Amino acid sequence: MAVNNTRKGKSRGRIGWALFALVAYLLVKHFRGEHEDPKSKTEPASIIEVSDDDGAGSDTLPSGIYAQTATRDDWPPMRARNADAAASGVPAATANYYVVLDGSGSMHRVDCSGGKPKIEVAVAALSRFVQSVPAQANLGLAVFDDAGLSERVPLGIGNRDAFRKALQKVEVHGGTPLKSAIELGYGKLTTQARQQLGYGDYHLVLVTDGYPDPASEDPADAVNTLLSHSPVVLHTIGFCIGEEHVLNQPGRVYYTAADSPEQLNEGLGNVLAEAPAFDVSDFQDQTAKP
Repeated sequence: MAVNNTRKGKSRGRIGWALFALVAYLLVKHFRGEHEDPKSKTEPASIIEVSDDDGAGSDTLPSGIYAQTATRDDWPPMRARNADAAASGVPAATANYYVVLDGSGSMHRVDCSGGKPKIEVAVAALSRFVQSVPAQANLGLAVFDDAGLSERVPLGIGNRDAFRKALQKVEVHGGTPLKSAIELGYGKLTTQARQQLGYGDYHLVLVTDGYPDPASEDPADAVNTLLSHSPVVLHTIGFCIGEEHVLNQPGRVYYTAADSPEQLNEGLGNVLAEAPAFDVSDFQDQTAKP
């Protein structure tokens, strides 16, 4: 009998400790639940609300991984509902490269360009650049030259031949309207971003050999607007002008001082360094071609 009583005592002891542990666990869990930071909880993919300025309602799009989620929820400004983008569900996270080529009078010179006019070297480099732009990426071109500043090839895919042909038609002449050129490129990328609801990547690529008129074409305000209001990346390749340029702003603008045709090619290759399936060696091989 004494043995049975001992066993019963040990059994009751184990049960008591088990109940105590369970109650303690529940109390701790309850305490943590009441004081836990909601932001620390793991939740399903968030929902991005895209509202119209006229208050006509909103569309919801599931957010996802990088390059499928809008990089800024306040850019681009959506003035009207884009029915096509909304109907397609999650918009394509397409990369966009908008190139602005300087065709000003100084591009006639042969400074640091291997004895050839700088415009010829720049056109050849951009023609090779086109071959390395991903086929699924949007590409566009604007030029300032004898015909003034204007878009020559709209952003799109399947336009590589048109891009190369437009390069061949550049007639060197005139000044260096960098502010206007940046504003034009930024405007085109913003329009495209509305079609993509801000998803994807946006690159503005400027190839220039000159300095703007500080009174009328200082690009400071245009650059500040671009950097503070959008995720657009500004790449500037200064051809034969060294490091002392208004667009050489470390930490804000990607700037390459290209003092030779090889450095110009390298600078353009760096623009694509983060592009999907881009192989730097392939681009370097192309630079050796005539």
